[in-house]
Amino acid sequence: MIFNTKTGWGLPARVLHWAMAVLILFMLGLGAYMANFVDDIYQQFELFQLHKSWGFVAFALAVLRILWRLINPAPAMPEGMSRPERVFAKAGHLALYVLIVVMPLSGWLMSSASTLQDTYGIKNMVFGLFELPDPFVPGGEDLEKLFATIHFLSAIAMTGLIVLHAAAALRHQLVQRDGLLRRMIVGK
Repeated sequence: MIFNTKTGWGLPARVLHWAMAVLILFMLGLGAYMANFVDDIYQQFELFQLHKSWGFVAFALAVLRILWRLINPAPAMPEGMSRPERVFAKAGHLALYVLIVVMPLSGWLMSSASTLQDTYGIKNMVFGLFELPDPFVPGGEDLEKLFATIHFLSAIAMTGLIVLHAAAALRHQLVQRDGLLRRMIVGK
């Protein structure tokens, strides 16, 4: 099924969900690795360029996912969920949607604001194919720090929300046995 139904997620929603899940986990791991464990400046540069490129892909998928969600209402939540559970589920999903936009935007703006970019002529390239626009010419250290802080705090929040999201899905599957996780895997 292509479109969401009252009881299940359509194929595009499921593909976007799992593709973004894998990409976000990869990006969080890559970001932590390149920022904390790589000392070689040339290797770090290559990893940052890779991170920027996949960040662009993450943003593009986020836009697609949001547009698809706007034209495809979510299936009903499982019966038996309490009001507080429904409120937390909706708030958690909203926070995830906000973060899938804020993280790549803050990363792009942080890179664009970097004074190193202007000094060394570094461009925000996507897989070496095209350049992202640079809204800050010249860049500024204060702006770079602001967006770096937003990017870092967003990564922390995203990590926490992913843990809660996965725990809730497993609770639905293993404890409540209401088929919630199955709907995101097979659509029914």
